[in-house]
Amino acid sequence: MGAYFSVLFINQGGLSSVSSSSPSLGDLPESCVASIIGYLDPPEICKLGKLNRAFRGASWADFVWESKLPSNYQVLVDKILTFVPENLGKREIYSMLCTTNTLDGGTKKVWLDKSSGGLCMSISSKGLHITGIDDRRYWNHIPTDESRFHSIAYLQQTWWFEVDGEVEFPFPAGSYSVFFRLQLGRSSKRFGRRICNSEHIHGWDKKPVRFQLWTSDGQHARSQCTLNEPGKWFHYHIGDFNVENSNSSTKIKLSMTQIDCTHTKGGLCLDSVVIYPSKYREKLKQKGFLRC
Repeated sequence: MGAYFSVLFINQGGLSSVSSSSPSLGDLPESCVASIIGYLDPPEICKLGKLNRAFRGASWADFVWESKLPSNYQVLVDKILTFVPENLGKREIYSMLCTTNTLDGGTKKVWLDKSSGGLCMSISSKGLHITGIDDRRYWNHIPTDESRFHSIAYLQQTWWFEVDGEVEFPFPAGSYSVFFRLQLGRSSKRFGRRICNSEHIHGWDKKPVRFQLWTSDGQHARSQCTLNEPGKWFHYHIGDFNVENSNSSTKIKLSMTQIDCTHTKGGLCLDSVVIYPSKYREKLKQKGFLRC
């Protein structure tokens, strides 16, 4: 079929020409086009929608986008979006859910991945319980453009390192991976160049940091990792959990500890906890951002 259309568009001089009586892509029924593009990823659907009127109309078909939305998308709309106009199409709902939406006083951000429709969540350092965070001898909140929250928690020094978090959310059915986003050293810019101050880094090579998570339905995961490579943000894998019932909320508790009080440790930036569909773990690994 593709070769047939190519012949139609080339005249003897090698130039493109279309006869008004010749069939073209624009003559395909919109319902037929919609059935075909439903097998594509959302970005590809949007690109094809620019071809002509038939593809444009098909790219807005509700049944195409309902197949891309999570099965519990209506629950997510009620939970995430503060205002939804009446009679909103499924493509517009998908677009609104793909926008980074802020929850719980700015401490959480939730969005759908544009390519897959998978749900992603990030919890800021201010949304976590950090032992000693109120004592400025040990911890400080620092503004930065390297965080989606524009702020990180910076540890100068402590004997007892413990961070806990908790979230309850109606995750769509699927498998999810949970990470702490951390960096050794405090980065800044000088004359437009990024530099890292490693002055306070110490103690992390003596014992590994322990990560754990628990879910309300009895799942438990743990891992441990030695923190290294100053000046780079890494995702430290805590563990995975599965969701089967997307119509009820899943409660997750997580922790990160290094509580061996035989030595101090410091020089650590804590940005956030991130939750991604588990298949994204491989992408982080390929980019060199994954640890544990």
